[in-house]
Amino acid sequence: MALNLQDIDRLFRQHGDTQYTGEPVTQSEHALQTATLAEQEDAPPSLIVASFLHDLGHMLEDNGDTPTMAGIDDLHQYRILPFLRDLFDEDVLAPIRLHVDAKRYLCAVDPAYFSALSADSVRSLKLQGGIFDEKQAEDFIAMPYAADAVRLRRWDDLAKKADYLTPDYAHFSRYVAQCARA
Repeated sequence: MALNLQDIDRLFRQHGDTQYTGEPVTQSEHALQTATLAEQEDAPPSLIVASFLHDLGHMLEDNGDTPTMAGIDDLHQYRILPFLRDLFDEDVLAPIRLHVDAKRYLCAVDPAYFSALSADSVRSLKLQGGIFDEKQAEDFIAMPYAADAVRLRRWDDLAKKADYLTPDYAHFSRYVAQCARA
């Protein structure tokens, strides 16, 4: 089933107030913060949309409060893609698909990165395959849109602050509509 713009809005209305697992923010707060950080760095609209929607896959299924505590990798970065494929081009979809591997990459190439991860991100890293080795890191960063995924990942990691003021959903839904296929 493909999602349309109204379906995305409905997912946010139905599940946006759900706690972002293991973090002091809701799903909506995390999405808004990630997109705000992208916008503040003058990212292109497609990357702002990818930042806004990167964790939409978490809203498709209820895996409990903290699935990583139960050893569950929900594969959210892949689960959402079939629902968005008819709506967006690869410049939105690829950074969403690659944002988890971007964490694995950053752990491999930036020694300080791992130590800054939240406890839940460390747990999920193990479930997601762990830190890339040198060859995996080289192969990853050579992929199309990998650099965008790394940017998204860094914003993702920073977007977990309680009471962080952001523009509202309507502000970012305009980017979503702008990037959606006609």
